[in-house]
Amino acid sequence: MSTDEIDELFGLPHFSDDDRRLYFDLSAKERELFDNTRTFSVAAHLVLQLGYFKAKRQFFSYEQESSVLNDLDYIAALYFPTKTLSRLKSPSRPIRAEQQRAILDLFQYKQCDNEVKVDLEDKAQRVAMLSTQPIFIFRELTQYLALHRIVMPSYRYMQEMIGRVVAYERTRIARLLSTCMTSLIDQQLAALLRAESGVFRVSALKHEAKDFSYKELRHEVARRQFFQPLHEFAKQFLITAGISNESGKYYASMVKFYTTYKLQRMKKETAQLYLLFFAFHRFQQINDNLIEALLHWVDQYEKQAKRAAEEAMNNAVTNAAKNLQAAGHVLSLFTDDTITDDTPFSIIKEKAYALLEQERFPLVADYLRNIAFDKTAFEWLHYTKLSATFKRNLRQLFTDLDFAGRVEDSPLLEAIGFLQNLLRTEKSPRQTDPNAFPTEIIPKGLRRYLFSKEGKTFKTLDVDRYEFLVYRLLRNSLEAGDVYVKHSNEFRRFEDDLISDLRWQDKERVLQDIGAPILLAPIQDTLAVFHTMLAARYSAINQHISDGVNKHIKVIGAAEKRRWKLLYPSSDESVNSDFYSQLPGIGIADLLWFVAGNTGFLNAFTHVLDRYVKHEADPREIFACIVAMGTNMGLAKMAEVSGLSSASMAGTSRNYLRLETLRAANDAISNATSQLPAFHLYDIQDTLHSSSDGQRIETQINTLNARYSPKYFGLQKGVSAYTLVANHVPINAKIIGTHEHESHYVFDLLHNNTSDIKPERHSTDTHGTNQVNFWILHAFGYHFAPRYRDLHKKMDTLVGSQHPNECGDWLIKPARKTNDELIEREWPNIQRIMASLAQKDVTQATIVRKLSSYSRQNQTKKALWELENICRTLYILDFVDDVGLRQCVQKALNRGEAYHRLRRAVAFVNGGKFRVKTEEEQQIWNDCSRLITNAVIYYNTVLLSRVYEQKQKVGDQNALAQLHSISPVAWQHINMYGNFEFSPSTSKIDIDALVARYAEPEYWQQALTDSETPSVDF
Repeated sequence: MSTDEIDELFGLPHFSDDDRRLYFDLSAKERELFDNTRTFSVAAHLVLQLGYFKAKRQFFSYEQESSVLNDLDYIAALYFPTKTLSRLKSPSRPIRAEQQRAILDLFQYKQCDNEVKVDLEDKAQRVAMLSTQPIFIFRELTQYLALHRIVMPSYRYMQEMIGRVVAYERTRIARLLSTCMTSLIDQQLAALLRAESGVFRVSALKHEAKDFSYKELRHEVARRQFFQPLHEFAKQFLITAGISNESGKYYASMVKFYTTYKLQRMKKETAQLYLLFFAFHRFQQINDNLIEALLHWVDQYEKQAKRAAEEAMNNAVTNAAKNLQAAGHVLSLFTDDTITDDTPFSIIKEKAYALLEQERFPLVADYLRNIAFDKTAFEWLHYTKLSATFKRNLRQLFTDLDFAGRVEDSPLLEAIGFLQNLLRTEKSPRQTDPNAFPTEIIPKGLRRYLFSKEGKTFKTLDVDRYEFLVYRLLRNSLEAGDVYVKHSNEFRRFEDDLISDLRWQDKERVLQDIGAPILLAPIQDTLAVFHTMLAARYSAINQHISDGVNKHIKVIGAAEKRRWKLLYPSSDESVNSDFYSQLPGIGIADLLWFVAGNTGFLNAFTHVLDRYVKHEADPREIFACIVAMGTNMGLAKMAEVSGLSSASMAGTSRNYLRLETLRAANDAISNATSQLPAFHLYDIQDTLHSSSDGQRIETQINTLNARYSPKYFGLQKGVSAYTLVANHVPINAKIIGTHEHESHYVFDLLHNNTSDIKPERHSTDTHGTNQVNFWILHAFGYHFAPRYRDLHKKMDTLVGSQHPNECGDWLIKPARKTNDELIEREWPNIQRIMASLAQKDVTQATIVRKLSSYSRQNQTKKALWELENICRTLYILDFVDDVGLRQCVQKALNRGEAYHRLRRAVAFVNGGKFRVKTEEEQQIWNDCSRLITNAVIYYNTVLLSRVYEQKQKVGDQNALAQLHSISPVAWQHINMYGNFEFSPSTSKIDIDALVARYAEPEYWQQALTDSETPSVDF
């Protein structure tokens, strides 16, 4: 924890005047305690301790320092107006202790005595089994203390106790592993630290596949085979040791941090622990990669076959049309007087084939008879041509994976088992009796394409086509969730993503911990509220249209032929406003020093080994690494231009710049920005309105998540940086593949936002919508407000409390009535799904992806979609009826686009393209870019805040109104280029001097004039 965080939790309260009014106000029971106190000094200190306890639920040893004297002065003036502070004396230790006991009784709290400390340490040991991260244990313990109404012990005690618990847990696991270790596993773990052909085995196994090529996937399969026995052992050891998945991930991460040299020289038990969990998690990651590759290749082959069939059909039609003239000549043979009735038909055929080639007759005949081209037949013919290719790429993926299904004796699982058995025993399917293949999986409509025809019956199975059918059906079932892989993160059973049966036994407690009231309320009550709202909204929107109140909807036609469209008044905001153009430029290094000094974000960069490392990082190297990665320059080039050591920077990057530290640093800046006076100038209709959108980034080095996208990358590959922006501040971000649906990550970004900026309303474009996001965001307290590309398409999804026939001549009416019975019946299952979304063990995007998929629909999913329909309907009715809401949505989305422009200006090197080797590095480089943009926005907001206070002080209302329209997204005064000198700046940024310029009428008028016209329109 940083010094500021420690002081926030354990330090003496520092009250503002508002705080004093709040905390030193006495309730009836507190007043009774106060009235029973005899002397002025004792009573004043009683009120003081009461206020401090209400603020922090702690007692403090305080001296007569300025903040305490100010508090006592306030208390004396409020409760003893005739007394002076000079007559106030400090109470003795026994009196203070007596007051504290009285306060504890009043608030039903108790001290953390020795007996409680034993229980607290026992709780800490149980928590450590879930995670040995000290900050996680500390947070769990603070919740435990608050729940049981116990005064928190000192920071030193907590620090030492958590240190003991972490050390004990790691020792316990290492010893248990040593006891459970078999000779075979011991040998395999030892083999990881041996070198083969000059390369350590563990280094080779750390390598991640770059793409889905045959060579890369072949290596992945080999890695999987090596890890499989280690995974089986680790799976059992997890249960035996009671280790959580979170702890396992932490141990696995140590292998990525430590070099092989250091792993070889640490305690054997500790190294084995790290290596074992590395193998466990790498095995599951590889399974995900192989499944993704299988889905990818099946999709590609299917697209190739469809394209080939489409092309063949077009060619057939073109050729048939070209041969119509020849066909006419053939028909004229039947009216040719020179051909007698006794002419042999063979001669006539000979003449016909001379006019039109024999093989073209079927095409022309079908064309003339208007018989459709059989595209499906040509697709399967193309699969036959692809057989050698798809066998080479798919068999190595299919053979090793272990598939299971929701229905154990399904025909597909039988076919998968049969085919896997052949391939695993190295038997060729072509050499196997075709009659032995289980053919129940072949749909009736496809039998003609998979069997060759003998006479009028289909008899002989085409084994190659059958094999591809299995792969295609497997792809469909994996996407639908009917088939799964047990030891996978993304493709396991949906039930495995849900909260455990054991934990769900305490359902009420789990739902209370989530803090979502709608999940605790009876569903009948919730539906009743929904129906009341629906009825009111339908009535209001139609009344406003008929009365002409809604001026921003245009109705065309009359009666049943009425049509409507919405009008969208513009709501632009300036970006790179000329307000900043008169400012002197500052270098990026000076900017980072200024922001670090004001926000303390450097404290977030803790060493990966945390408490075991005493020295702190060199801030110059931290800044250099951030700029190197955030601008896409890279560490080597930065070392050249900054004069810093490349090796030192690489060490700093490895030790300090991790996803968790970068996110904490970004949070520190975002939180500081949110405390500035100008921050809430950017509220939209007095609401903290966020948006999320993806920015496409080309990749120069292949990674598994990179995909082709001709629209954005031409012939190259790329990824998408999906960012959550609130009041211009980028508060969360995630790199996703361009093939992934953005809507799956909307709740993920909001729920895992760890900053203090908590949006109330959230907007996306159409890509952010799916079948569950309205309901999920509503359940967790967000108002989802997307912008649809084609709103009219969504009008067919409107639902209501009554049947459409009961709605008279309303222009806007429901398409059908809600299915309340289905929702009520499935409500317990929906509650469990929502509780599972709230926990952090599973990526929220994984659950949302499965819930929003059309592939497999059960009653629970249909009930969820029905709740989605209700929430979406309420929003669409508001959207159509309220032009202000439409403007708000557009404004929020414009801010996301503005952030993309700023990020593009920051990550300018190398054309803004990523050149990193792993997905994790992409995330780190993107968060570095986000940190720099956060710093720019913080600096601009500080400036705007100070100018706002300046104009507020002199009562300049026109200036205050103008400041509302000036965006903090501006960078023309930030020098992103040139040499980089990261030593503490000799020319400190003087905000006071900069703000003073705006006090000059001419200077302000120039800024005001230049800012009146937005520089960018959206």
